[in-house]
Amino acid sequence: MSEKIKTLLEALPYIKSFSGSTFVIKYGGAAMEEETLKKEFAKDVVLLKYVGINPVIIHGGGPKIGKTLSDLQIPTTFVDGLRVTDEKTLEVVEMVLSGHINKEIVKNINDMGGKAIGLSGKDGRLLIAKRVEGKDLGLVGEIVEVDVAIIKDINRHGYIPVIAPLADGIDGNSYNINADTAAGTIAKALGADKLILLTDVEGVLDKDGKLLSSLIQHEVEKLIEKRTISGGMIPKVECCLDALKGGVKETHIIDGRVPHAILLEVFTDSGIGTQILGG
Repeated sequence: MSEKIKTLLEALPYIKSFSGSTFVIKYGGAAMEEETLKKEFAKDVVLLKYVGINPVIIHGGGPKIGKTLSDLQIPTTFVDGLRVTDEKTLEVVEMVLSGHINKEIVKNINDMGGKAIGLSGKDGRLLIAKRVEGKDLGLVGEIVEVDVAIIKDINRHGYIPVIAPLADGIDGNSYNINADTAAGTIAKALGADKLILLTDVEGVLDKDGKLLSSLIQHEVEKLIEKRTISGGMIPKVECCLDALKGGVKETHIIDGRVPHAILLEVFTDSGIGTQILGG
């Protein structure tokens, strides 16, 4: 019992400090695949809302998209980790993200006592994008405009926005958006207090495989130069650095495979992942 009381007391100053804050959370990886983790994530998000924090959820869906494309015998390829998206692929992406995954997340949050609203970035022209330049990716876009009023209105009325990373194009097309990139761009547009990326690794590791619990911007840049940070972690830390430069106060890369990962990172002194700060 004393340990439980200690944990609650440890969380109290963080709850007080973050009340009224906006947290943008990129939801993906194992936390979206395993049934138990899905429920725990929903509980975490509901608790954030109950203590006065405004969570904004942006979700991926790569594995389900890949499986559906395979089932439909539609070939798919990647360039630098981004799915090349033609019109047929985009139809599947929209169907899976907006029609299945988004609604499942909304239901899980509602089942846990929250009030969630599911959106595509195309709804109300929430996200406006242009075609990614310099790469032959088809209908893959980068966000050029975010209508933050929509998100703020949803939050103000007590709801939790759950956003699928699709966008209307300035050229009239629809676009598939990388979920990490979408989360970072939305966090900047909102002036969010935190950007939290859920991954399938502990966080940023040193050359010996030990977790680096806290880093500042120039330390991250040096780790990239030394190739201590490499592979799939590079775009995630670059997303965090870009968000910090855009005015987001704090960023986090955490292990979504850990139950209640968000609460452990945000409301405890030690945290469980890597916090990246400006400077």
